[in-house]
Amino acid sequence: MIQIQITKTLSKSLKLEVDLNIAPHSFLAISGESGSGKTTLLRILAGLESAEGVINVSDDVWLNKQINLPPQKRHIGFVFQDYALFENMTVLENLLFVAPQKELANELLEMCDLTALKTRYPSTLSGGQKQRVALCRAMMRQPKILLLDEPLSALDPKMRTNLQHNILALHKRFKTTTIMVSHDPSEIYRLADRVVVLKDAKVVKDGSPKEVLLQTQGSHKFSIRGELLEIVQADLIYVGVVSIGQQIVEVVMDAQEADNFSVGETVYINTKAFSPSLSKITD
Repeated sequence: MIQIQITKTLSKSLKLEVDLNIAPHSFLAISGESGSGKTTLLRILAGLESAEGVINVSDDVWLNKQINLPPQKRHIGFVFQDYALFENMTVLENLLFVAPQKELANELLEMCDLTALKTRYPSTLSGGQKQRVALCRAMMRQPKILLLDEPLSALDPKMRTNLQHNILALHKRFKTTTIMVSHDPSEIYRLADRVVVLKDAKVVKDGSPKEVLLQTQGSHKFSIRGELLEIVQADLIYVGVVSIGQQIVEVVMDAQEADNFSVGETVYINTKAFSPSLSKITD
């Protein structure tokens, strides 16, 4: 069990307060608005930032009033948004720099489909390939805890999906406890078995992905969250243009609704008048 009871002042008006118990080998996703303390929490767990409180990992004390273990003694793997690879080393050398275990390195490279690239240098790799190398390098320490700070945010949707499979495969193969910061609901739903949402540096939601992410409004069959980009008048009606993930949709509005909504605010698109269905994308 991982016990986290920490506080840290982020600004004059904002104090991070987190009290969590995390089961071994679980996959926890941390979500929330920018500035809510997500990355700071990961950095505290990694020992890269100080905090007050207690962090216990199984029978090991990582943080209390007397102890604050340095990062190299915390048995963690950390994958950042940037890749932080050594440009003068090949893919294989980047892994072996962490631990001189060639058999483990080759296993990791095979799991992430990187074997053919192991003699290449980072400058010759794509973004997705670099991120896979960074993930493998983090696993070379066979960490108790794998920390992922939005590692896939800069990748296109197809590459994100491929790398999500890699992350889940490594999580299961090495039985790590994985803690990932993400804003992507589909990513969280696919990977995590628990979601914690931070707001104003406090935990405001804690549950399974289904409990936290599936939202409806009143009697509506389903609700989709998006950003209102524009309100356009067309004869007697208005059309709201809404961004939902990678999609832009138009919603018919009446005059009263057009007055009540403002461009830039977060809205829900609700429906209860029909049964939604799925169709395959053929292009």
